[in-house]
Amino acid sequence: MPATALAHLPANGAPELLFLLFHGVGANASHMEPLAQRLVAEYPQAAVVCLDAPHPFDGVPGGGSGWQWFSIQGITEDNRPQRVAEALPRFIATVRSVQQQLNMSWPCTALCGFSQGAIMALEAVQAEPALAGRVLAFSGRHATAPGHAPEDTTVHLFHGMADRVLPCGPAIDSAERLVALGGDVTADVLPGIGHELHPELLDKAVEQLRTFLPKKVWRQAMSEAPILPRSASSDELG
Repeated sequence: MPATALAHLPANGAPELLFLLFHGVGANASHMEPLAQRLVAEYPQAAVVCLDAPHPFDGVPGGGSGWQWFSIQGITEDNRPQRVAEALPRFIATVRSVQQQLNMSWPCTALCGFSQGAIMALEAVQAEPALAGRVLAFSGRHATAPGHAPEDTTVHLFHGMADRVLPCGPAIDSAERLVALGGDVTADVLPGIGHELHPELLDKAVEQLRTFLPKKVWRQAMSEAPILPRSASSDELG
């Protein structure tokens, strides 16, 4: 386990799920604790790991106590994709390392990010096949409009309509684009919520985890369903 991590592990037995939590710019792993506590309560047999970003926050003169996945000094729409791309190899390697240490497969892994952490999680599954079964992106966005939908990965977007730091428009655009590309995606945009891990967004996250049926699960269920004779099938459907 990385030294800069807050890990919640099952009291008994091996973990059955892995949630990796990634904070926003200038924050640290402890800022993801509200989400971590919700996940621990809902999934007691899961490993929930909050990770610090690897670089000291450089957005305040003289430095600060927080961390960042990439610098936001002079950030623009044009240079953001390159900064994210440069940070992705280390981010992906960290995910793979924790999966290996906890002996967790990628379908049982969820990447949960807030703000800059959400950007990294969204772009990681775009760049790396078979990295995580789900992404929970809070108050984030893609750095680049998706050119494909990540295969067998469900993307859940959560945003506040009153977010003035990262407005919800790009997240909505991403959801529409991923749907058009055949992806599994949900988008919950709630009024009166700003740039924060608001309890209502956490409630929506738990709801989506509990109720949303990914396409791969539906495909598997259909492949295992018995094939009825045509006449019997017609009778069943009324």
